[in-house]
Amino acid sequence: MVSRVIPVDPFDLVIFGGTGDLARRKILPGLFRRFRAGTMPEESRIIGSARSEHTDEEYRQIVSDAIAEFGGDEKDDKTNLDAFLGRLHYVRVDAAGDEGWEDLSALMRDGVIRAFYFSVGPSLFGALAERLHRHGVADDDSRIVVEKPFGRDLASARELNETLRSHFDEHQIYRIDHYLGKETVQNLMAIRFGNVLFEPLWNNHYIDHIQITVAETVGVEGRGAYYDKSGAMRDMVQNHLMQLLCLIAMEPPAMYEADAVRDEKLKVIRALQPVDYHHLVRGQYDQGTEGEPGYREDAGDPRSFTESFVALRCHINNWRWAGVPFYLRTGKKLKARTSEIAVVFQDLGHSIFEGDEKRHRNILVIRLQPNEGIDLQVTIKEPGPGGMRLIDVPLDMTFADALGPEAEDVPDAYERLIMDVFRGNQTLFMRGDEVEAAWAWTDPIIAGWEARGDVPKLYEPGTAGPDDSAMLLHRDNRRWRDIKA
Repeated sequence: MVSRVIPVDPFDLVIFGGTGDLARRKILPGLFRRFRAGTMPEESRIIGSARSEHTDEEYRQIVSDAIAEFGGDEKDDKTNLDAFLGRLHYVRVDAAGDEGWEDLSALMRDGVIRAFYFSVGPSLFGALAERLHRHGVADDDSRIVVEKPFGRDLASARELNETLRSHFDEHQIYRIDHYLGKETVQNLMAIRFGNVLFEPLWNNHYIDHIQITVAETVGVEGRGAYYDKSGAMRDMVQNHLMQLLCLIAMEPPAMYEADAVRDEKLKVIRALQPVDYHHLVRGQYDQGTEGEPGYREDAGDPRSFTESFVALRCHINNWRWAGVPFYLRTGKKLKARTSEIAVVFQDLGHSIFEGDEKRHRNILVIRLQPNEGIDLQVTIKEPGPGGMRLIDVPLDMTFADALGPEAEDVPDAYERLIMDVFRGNQTLFMRGDEVEAAWAWTDPIIAGWEARGDVPKLYEPGTAGPDDSAMLLHRDNRRWRDIKA
């Protein structure tokens, strides 16, 4: 299989926060991989910007060190690395002041795409947007890329959107959620709308329920101050899990085009019913049996009631999904690192196999990480003599196995999304009204537990979360899929 390389037009990319952790870990190594793949035109440039003072050569060394630390095998390609570093420049800019902006403006070129990556805290988004226009750095075709969090509630999200839209049109704003750039996430639409096999079954006549799980083995160490003001609901459910829910539940768009796709996602969010507090579980990881710190130690607040785990049952109020529960869960310090969507089909109306009392169900599992791929659990006869004994086995398509070396060349999420910015393709980016609708659904949930004074249930690290999470499904005569890598 030969990979198709789709080039982009020449660009100038300015990375505000160009010496920060995200730039070093993800953005710059990803851009180098795209450079090696031939999707970055030679005329393109990358301009790092931060408050610290650096020469171009000093910044190139910072980037070289970042690629050496966080890159893969490509970091040993010295020829391409030297060529890539030659595309880099650095300008010291005060995001909240006026220093450095004239120098940055003078560096901008006409006739190329101008993109600005806000790899900084949201408190600086408005200042950057305003100064980009006041100093003539941005033009009418410029694009800005902003990282989550997109506010911390509906009011702040609206304020942020209004700030950005006062300087840029909606089609120039790229709200990046790296989950949407994952290969398997995009395959959700290919599976649903590219196969006659699944779409006729994608409704409440055939699907019993859907589970979405995003589990992490790490705690909040290093992010405690941020996370304690956020929690799992704001940090994961409102954005990552919400987007996965939209893609699995949306109606077929008229075409695979940015606003057509995002219109259908918005309809899903607006059709979500309020969550009853009986269908919600919050958890917080406790100290480990071998003395490892609990959440409160990691967060630095011995009285914190912030949740590191959330599980909930929700319903979509439309014809397709009436009566089908969606179970969402996410948490830190769980037994394995995994992200998956499991579509659990209904039982057979009648089994012809006498003596087979086990429930057999078809389950479509979309694995997002760590081993991207798709399983379809089907029922077959157990090999060997002795009658018709049924067992469940997966039809497994692990991308690395099915695609061979081709799978190794698949861009990671950040690579794909950044290149889509230059292509002007917003399909995998969140629109402002999507963000606001998601907060409009999330805010009452948070307000409810705060009004009730709910305290998160403690759970032991390395488990599947608090016991109440299992009961959430047991009450419905269902059970969570096991969390495993």
